[in-house]
Amino acid sequence: MRYLVTGATGFIGSKLVWELLQRGHEVVALVRNPRKSGALRELGAEVRHGDITDRSAVVAAMRDVDGVFHVAARYKIGDRDKQALYRTNVEGTRQVLEAMAELGIPRGVYTSSIAVFSDTKGHIPDESYRHEGPFLNEYERTKWIAHYEVALPMIARGLPLVIVMPGVVYGPGDTSLVHTLLRLYLRGVLLAVPGGVTYSWTYVDDVVEGHISAMERGREGESYILAGPGVSLREVLRVASELTGVPAPKLEVPPRLISMASVLASGLERVVPLPPLLASETLRTIAGTTYLGNSAKAGRELGFSPRELREGLEPTLQYEKSRL
Repeated sequence: MRYLVTGATGFIGSKLVWELLQRGHEVVALVRNPRKSGALRELGAEVRHGDITDRSAVVAAMRDVDGVFHVAARYKIGDRDKQALYRTNVEGTRQVLEAMAELGIPRGVYTSSIAVFSDTKGHIPDESYRHEGPFLNEYERTKWIAHYEVALPMIARGLPLVIVMPGVVYGPGDTSLVHTLLRLYLRGVLLAVPGGVTYSWTYVDDVVEGHISAMERGREGESYILAGPGVSLREVLRVASELTGVPAPKLEVPPRLISMASVLASGLERVVPLPPLLASETLRTIAGTTYLGNSAKAGRELGFSPRELREGLEPTLQYEKSRL
C-alpha cells in the first residue's frame, strides 16, 4: 500500500514512517521543514515539502495514495503563539481532510487526543464522553475543534475516516513537557512534583501500532482511545528512581498552590514573557489534573495492548540519560 503521512518528522510521525516502511509499504512524507527531511529519505520515504495549511501542497502530496495518516499537529503547552496552534491543529486538519474528500482517498486515520476531554477529574472516560469546556490550554481547545467541528462533520458527510485518540505519549525522542520533566529529574534539579497529576501513559511504539491497526482494521467513522495505564507523576518518578538510582523528589506541591501560581503568572505574562514551564496555562495544566482514557474498545477491535509503564520507561530513561 502507498500511504501519505503528515507530521512525518514529528515524534509519532517519524516512527510511524519507519514502521510502515519496515512492513513493505510505500510512504509519502509531507514535510514542512526541508532541513529535517534527510533522515526520511535515507529510510526510503518519498519526501514532499509543504505545509498542511497549504491546500495545493497537500493535494499534490496526496495524489495516488491508498490512505492518509494525518498525524501533524502543533503540541506546545505555554505557547504564546495561539494563532499558530489554531492554524495547524484546526485549519491544517481541515485542509487535509477536505483534500481527502476532493481526491476520493479510500481510507484515512486522524490523530486526535484524549486532551479533548481536558481534565477528567479522576474519571476514565471512553469514546462516548464529550467534554464541552472550559479548556485548560489552547492545545486542548484547538484539538477539540478539529475533532468535533472538523473531523466528525466530515465523517457524517461520508469521509472514510477513523479517529485515534492517544493518551500522553512518551518514549525515546519525545520533546514534550514530559521529556522536560524527565530530564530535570535525571539532572537532579527537579525538587518537587505537582501533586495529583495523573496521565494515561502510552509508549510511542504502541501508539504507532494502534495507528496501523486503525488503518487496517478500524471501523470507518469510529474513534478509538489509545491509552496506556493511568499512573500519577509521583509514581512514575518512584519507578524511575528504582530503574536509575536517581532519587525521586520528596516534595509534592499541592494543586491549590499551583492554581494560585497560575493566577499570578496570568498577570505577570501580560507584562513580561514567561518561559513555557512557568506560563499560566502550563501551571493550570499540572494543577492536580488527570488526563485519562479507557482503551477497551481499541483492545477489542484493534488488538491494542499497551505495555506497562516500567517496560516503556526503562528505554526512555536510558535514551534521556545518554543525551544529558
